[in-house]
Amino acid sequence: MKHFESFMAPQLQQYADYRQALGYAKKCIKPPLLAFDRYLIEQNASWDQLQPAFFLQLRAKISDHPNTVNTILSALRSFFQFLVRQDICDNNPLKDIPPLPERYFVPFVFSPGQTERLLQAAGQNIRKTPKYFLTDMAIYLAIVLLARCGMRINEPLRMHRDQYCRHDGTVYIEKTKFRKDRLIPVPQIALTQIENYLAVRTALRADDQNPYLLAARKQRQLRGRQVRDAFHQAVKDIRISQPKQVIGNITFGKPLPHSLRHGFAINTLNQIKARGNCPQQALPVLATYMGHRKYQYTAAYLKVKDARDIPGLIAFTKSQLDVI
Repeated sequence: MKHFESFMAPQLQQYADYRQALGYAKKCIKPPLLAFDRYLIEQNASWDQLQPAFFLQLRAKISDHPNTVNTILSALRSFFQFLVRQDICDNNPLKDIPPLPERYFVPFVFSPGQTERLLQAAGQNIRKTPKYFLTDMAIYLAIVLLARCGMRINEPLRMHRDQYCRHDGTVYIEKTKFRKDRLIPVPQIALTQIENYLAVRTALRADDQNPYLLAARKQRQLRGRQVRDAFHQAVKDIRISQPKQVIGNITFGKPLPHSLRHGFAINTLNQIKARGNCPQQALPVLATYMGHRKYQYTAAYLKVKDARDIPGLIAFTKSQLDVI
């Protein structure tokens, strides 16, 4: 990570150390402060210039997404409040500077029917030649686990064979996002696909020592790019491919592998509601299953039940999207 170089470098480093001591991750603390540090150098700024007008100018000159601009301003507001508490500043120059209107993101969400069509297309794209057959089966199974278990794309790719227990029908997902581990039951339809794949793998590679559940060639794990390429080909095959669109302050996303995770969560909540149960009460269990740090993050998916005019529509800010 780069060092601060402006005239405020000592204060910026002191604040970064303070935030890190509170338990905040360094990778989240320093980027907005470094952006401010660079701006101070570019403007050849001094203490006397740090007035509200200076920060209004900074806000106007940051040619970035409005949500990113707001993140920088929020970090600076907190930084100057820290300086006020330390009696380094008399007042906070950002106190009355409003944030920019945030831009919301609507991810593509697969319906149950679209999920089935996608998996069918991905299965049909498995090449039958000996060179590619087993690897393509592993890629297909990765997509199945994204769709049936709501996994993040790296989770099935990093999973070892001993993390799958056929007798219990479970998989153990270790040290994923937020450094959380979880043991989850796998739906029967996905268990059948795992068993089919392992049976073929044993038949074709009797001496296989690859430790990964989904094996690439030469004792390696699958790469995310391989899964993404297969996913996008299947999306194209079922004719739901669409570019990202920006309309007003809303960005509508294109289909991505992570869209299967969104679809899993929303379709699960819809099924719970269809059975006459309360989706709200299921949130702690679903949050644990999906590996969310707080079940409140899973609650973002409840927005879908109120989006009757556009089924599957949920709008997130960037901070919300990062944790689900």
